[in-house]
Amino acid sequence: MASDSGDRGSQCTLEFAVQMTCQSCVDAVQKSLKGVEGVQSVEVQLENQMVLVQTTLTSQEVQALLEATGRQAVLKGMGSSHLQNLGAAVAILGGSGSVQGVVRFLQLTPERCLIEGTIGGLEPGLHGLHVHQYGDLTKGCSSCGEHYNPDGTSHGGPQDSDRHRGDLGNIHADGDGQAVFRLEDEQLKVWDVIGRSLVVDEGEDDLGQGGHPLSKVTGNSGERLACGIIARSAGLFQNPKQICSCDGLTIWEERGRPIAGEGRKDSAQPSAHL
Repeated sequence: MASDSGDRGSQCTLEFAVQMTCQSCVDAVQKSLKGVEGVQSVEVQLENQMVLVQTTLTSQEVQALLEATGRQAVLKGMGSSHLQNLGAAVAILGGSGSVQGVVRFLQLTPERCLIEGTIGGLEPGLHGLHVHQYGDLTKGCSSCGEHYNPDGTSHGGPQDSDRHRGDLGNIHADGDGQAVFRLEDEQLKVWDVIGRSLVVDEGEDDLGQGGHPLSKVTGNSGERLACGIIARSAGLFQNPKQICSCDGLTIWEERGRPIAGEGRKDSAQPSAHL
């Protein structure tokens, strides 16, 4: 089952680096988030210039609230509200056109994965979003393979029990072509998708219900606009130095620089201990 930002769902904790030099800065940051629906708690550490926000809002929404104080805010990581280290990943999307975005994955519980991100440069409206089998960008998005489908099922919607595990449904781009979304999924697991790819399509996914020959295969959502390898992230509350390149995967350290990698090309499921 998945939910968009209209159904706020589970809490997570976001860590931001925020420019603060004095107590008045701290007061301004706290005031910007006080009483905001979807914000459960705020911890401000002036000495570290760090703000921890427990929330059901997207990171983009919280960042906008923080920057409304006139201070720069940079997302450093995200973690579960229980401070568990169950897995985190990030995909940086790009393509031959103007579509670009950042999407993060966080395993909130063993059963529930949070997917949240911002993708810009889209045509206004709905666009299919899917995890694909391979993290291979050698031929752009065309070499990402088909939807991630280890169970051999037909394409469906994110709330269907019979679906590809990589079927995440649609995201909505506003009039400016930007999609800001927060999904929760009970079939997708972070440890299964590291080294695979995330793809956003040009059109709406019909969720397998359109009657088109491609409905049960791709959702008939059109060409692949942008894609990116899903790479392991240190996330929040993890030692940022504990990163490695395993099985040829791209490893992404959100607090540092990316380490180049080719991406997973085999059909085996990645280890939960990567």
